[in-house]
Amino acid sequence: MVTTKSPIVSLQAPKDVSIEEIESELRSLWTSLGNDDESTAARAATFSLIVYEPNATQQLLAALGFYTGPVDGIIGPRNHAAISAAQKAYNLESTGEYTPELLERLKSEFATAKSADKLTPENKTAAVQYSPDSQGAIADAIASANPCRIIALVPSLGQDEGVTAQVSAYCPINKKDKESLICCEYITLSGTVDALARIGGIITSLTIGDLPKFVWWKAAPNPESVLYKRLADYCDSIIVDSSTFVDTQADLKCIASTLNQGIILADLNWRRLAPWQELSAEAFDPPERRSEIYEVDQVTIDYQKGNKSQSLMYLGWLASRLNWTPTSYQQQGGDYDISTIGFNDSNGKVVKAELAAIPTADWGEVPGDLISLKLSSTNLKADCCTVLCSSTTGCMRMEAGGGAQSCHIEQVAPLFDQKTEELLGQQLQRWGREVLYEESMAVTAKILDLA
Repeated sequence: MVTTKSPIVSLQAPKDVSIEEIESELRSLWTSLGNDDESTAARAATFSLIVYEPNATQQLLAALGFYTGPVDGIIGPRNHAAISAAQKAYNLESTGEYTPELLERLKSEFATAKSADKLTPENKTAAVQYSPDSQGAIADAIASANPCRIIALVPSLGQDEGVTAQVSAYCPINKKDKESLICCEYITLSGTVDALARIGGIITSLTIGDLPKFVWWKAAPNPESVLYKRLADYCDSIIVDSSTFVDTQADLKCIASTLNQGIILADLNWRRLAPWQELSAEAFDPPERRSEIYEVDQVTIDYQKGNKSQSLMYLGWLASRLNWTPTSYQQQGGDYDISTIGFNDSNGKVVKAELAAIPTADWGEVPGDLISLKLSSTNLKADCCTVLCSSTTGCMRMEAGGGAQSCHIEQVAPLFDQKTEELLGQQLQRWGREVLYEESMAVTAKILDLA
């Protein structure tokens, strides 16, 4: 799916309706169009996309360092404590409860901290989830490429006052045929997580029958959530992006557990590893090097500090392909937050992997992107040394370890289809199980069990 955004025209501006009126309101819209000008607009009938959008307050609290729990839209003790701390810091009345005044102050403080580059790498990970300049842009890009029904779930942190609903319809302009529009239906449901959970059955009934149904869960996976479980059980696939996880290790283990239950889940961040996986495999394609892959017993991976999901998933993928069994995990810390993981291969040989978090000045669109990696061996006669990097700096750091003359060196070219909307568009074309991903995540979970 190409998700180049087309101009969008409004067929129906957002309109407040009761939950019971949603279907009838949309039906009346298309009925009136059919009677008046049937040739100008047609109702989308491709798939349904449910988007779970966490509350901005929780994201901003995490981005500004007040909150360290999962960004999932659920209000709990840690949220109350974070809100109270922020209120005290900004000289607001300390109630521990959400207020619109606090949200506006957080937005202002976030903008200031971002422009002054005062956010830590960890806080930047949370900040990526909150993009005030492009809210809704990704859903619009999906709709413009392949019109569908989008059901947005927007959990609030205030008092439980039930669920409010809005309906709207927008049509991307087809340059080849401006007289014929295929339009996307938007349904927005707002309320606390508990309120949204209470109408879980209504939410699923709003999807288009007999067509694929996807959930884009823009939060940490939460199998304890009634709403998350209902949607995961009902829809064809649940989609997440581990680059936005704040508690990376716990959330990756949760993903592995979800997959182990037979639920189909996709991670957009896994897609970003494709060029690294492909070049790793290609390095050992030549006949004279094929057997050398089994000599590898040292792995070094550098990633952008703030989120180690990609590095852990790559290591899980590599270990699953080479039949390595995780045996140890040590967190050394330091400036590079070094993690050392031990394995045994099928012959009992010890394999050592090192993950290093590299501080980078660039804000970056994807926290935790891989920078470089090196596969090598303690057997100096082995021809297995392979260095992959995304920049010259990355290669230089790996080469500084010595032996660069005998290493196979490749640079991973920047890919322009790594943005969220592009990866999401591709993912919406598939909803079956992905065995390679499941096997890799199973090993990643075993690594994290040792942490």
